[in-house]
Amino acid sequence: MSGAPSIALSGLRPELEQADGREDDDASVQTIPFPYSHMSLANDLIQTDALILGSGIAGCTAALRLADGGMPVTVVTRTKEPRESNTYYAQGGIIYRSKEDSPEALAEDIIRAGAGHCNPRAVQILAREGPRALEEMLLKRAPVAFDSNEKGELDLAREGGHSVSRIAHVADATGKAIETALIRAVSEHPNIQLLTNHTAVDILTPSHHSLNRLAVYDRRSCVGAYVLDRETGRVKRCLAKETILATGGLGEIFLHTSNPPGARGDGVAMAYRAGARVINMEFIQFHPTTFQQSNAPNFLISEAVRGAGARLVTPDGEPFMQKYAPEWKDLAPRDVVARGIHQEMLTRGLDNVYLDLRSYIPKEVILEHFPTIYRQCLAYGVDITRDLIPVAPAAHYSCGGIWVDEWGRSTIEHLYAIGEVSCTGLHGANRLASTSLLEGLVWGMRAAQYILENPLKRPTINPDDIPPWQDEGLEAPDPALILQDMNAVRSIMWNYVGLVRTTRRLARALRALPHLESEIERFYRRSKLTDALVGLRSAVRVGIIVSRAAWSNKRSMGAHYRE
Repeated sequence: MSGAPSIALSGLRPELEQADGREDDDASVQTIPFPYSHMSLANDLIQTDALILGSGIAGCTAALRLADGGMPVTVVTRTKEPRESNTYYAQGGIIYRSKEDSPEALAEDIIRAGAGHCNPRAVQILAREGPRALEEMLLKRAPVAFDSNEKGELDLAREGGHSVSRIAHVADATGKAIETALIRAVSEHPNIQLLTNHTAVDILTPSHHSLNRLAVYDRRSCVGAYVLDRETGRVKRCLAKETILATGGLGEIFLHTSNPPGARGDGVAMAYRAGARVINMEFIQFHPTTFQQSNAPNFLISEAVRGAGARLVTPDGEPFMQKYAPEWKDLAPRDVVARGIHQEMLTRGLDNVYLDLRSYIPKEVILEHFPTIYRQCLAYGVDITRDLIPVAPAAHYSCGGIWVDEWGRSTIEHLYAIGEVSCTGLHGANRLASTSLLEGLVWGMRAAQYILENPLKRPTINPDDIPPWQDEGLEAPDPALILQDMNAVRSIMWNYVGLVRTTRRLARALRALPHLESEIERFYRRSKLTDALVGLRSAVRVGIIVSRAAWSNKRSMGAHYRE
């Protein structure tokens, strides 16, 4: 790897400064290689008008709108099964509207949940455009069979933080139904190329990657991405006039999370390395109720369960949320419920608390409305019609991300971000339940609309200016080392930058993570690329970003709580 292009780490970002404000002792000599230092002899090249990284609700919505507008689109997803995404696992539902609802009422609920830190413009866009976007995309373009009542109208539920019933759902598997419908439409579209089992490595910016060194004088822009074909191990140049990041969340950087594997913050890490503005990263929402049992995953127990009447209780069956939220009780905003559970566990020395459905919801209603949760819990010996469900908080959603405007545009030209990877400011300091799917839908449509309506602003890309990837002479990475380093990142983030933060814990994280990143970068430079290695590099970088944001914000607000 001698002679590989690189840049001084301290010249990229100030993130590796120590918590006391001093620069890290050896920061001036640490380097981060640009990804073409790995290059392959295979000159794999993909060219497309629009490149979309991610296949959840945001990515699929943008792809369909662009393709319907006549634009060739390439959608890249890291999994073999394109449905695999955070969207697929969303249980509760998506905001629609009821007869007693109004945009003003929804906006008020969003701002209240967001601790007053929401972007007013983003809130108004979602409140006014959301129902129409749902009708256009999920009732007409890619129809979803939402649950309906005896009148044939959508059966709308109420969730925590909402003042009225406005949540459209498909039992407790709403995300699965939405994602299945969208992927079917994407797969059938003649203008869409769907690349599965491909991992995005880094976005391409001429100022970083072009062989024409005069490109350094141009405004920072994006011309596509390097993507790893996981089956062949070859890295492809994917050049595009417009690139949309829709890579989802970052829950996997924490030891306990409701997110599926792969939610490692790849999109945020890629954009950050390229110089995009990233904001609000301290606001990590911890879902209050995930299944908590030895040798079982932290799968989600939907907020809709409490919306239907279930109560959080101690081991002896006593409800306790009235102590922490007298007005809302079990339907308080998620950060309040999560901290209430956390405090109850600390006070009583518990590993978890419990959700009681059996005492408050009829058995037939449980089986009808929560069949997925019933089956998942039963697989681990818990019959939710008769037993209490052991639950505890887990990392769930990032309210921050890549700064974007009302059209999904980042601070890098021709690079858009939509869905959880972005930060429109909608969620402020804490996300209101069931807003995330609608945000992905609305901004997926808005980003596509802007691209279609501004065709003359797209650059011409010369493929010869972007070098192919090289990795000859590099060794296969040791999976044991990747696993160990990933576990280290996740433990540091959970113990020091978790649900309740302190000055000492954050300082410890900001000493440990930069050192670990330095070791990971050395490992990265001498190894052939794998999906796990890309994820490890993303996780440690995003961990530092979150930790620095949490350190800088001395004020407890929303999902960011400093003791």
